[in-house]
Amino acid sequence: MFWKHKPYALIGLAMISAPIAVQAKIYVSVEQAQKILLPNKVLTKNPIIITDELQEKMRVASSIRYPFRGDRIWKTREGGWFVVDEVVGKHEMITYAVGLSPTGKIIGIEILEYVESYGYEVADAQWRKQFNGKSASDPIKLNQDIQNIGGATLSCKHLTDGVKRVLTLYDITLKAQ
Repeated sequence: MFWKHKPYALIGLAMISAPIAVQAKIYVSVEQAQKILLPNKVLTKNPIIITDELQEKMRVASSIRYPFRGDRIWKTREGGWFVVDEVVGKHEMITYAVGLSPTGKIIGIEILEYVESYGYEVADAQWRKQFNGKSASDPIKLNQDIQNIGGATLSCKHLTDGVKRVLTLYDITLKAQ
């Protein structure tokens, strides 16, 4: 029997056996995000216990099922807040931070880490600026008061829902502290 060389078969085999490399993109650290969102403010770590009841209220308001961690919350002397949270993009986690004024309005959002291959446009400052000034009383809904980015729909939706979750946390728990 005579073997015929088939170059396309070799390319296909190489593509199947080659590892797919996905690399996390770290935009800013927690400390850098704190300085960006709350410059010249002294922040004190202020972890809270997330009860099942609070977790459920946050889930209902935001539709995010991934549990919120209460150990990544800081407070300023003036009553502002810095909250780090995570949501699923399409398949991987997006870690982000929200800066809140003492009245619960968004000062800004920073993307800390983004792992997905697509949808990284949510890290664009122009897209994130549309959250500024919003509070728990605003809808915070994709294609309603938050614009979508073509090709990043799931990341936009999940990040928008995550911000709503943080605002719900503020409204239910943080503003009373």
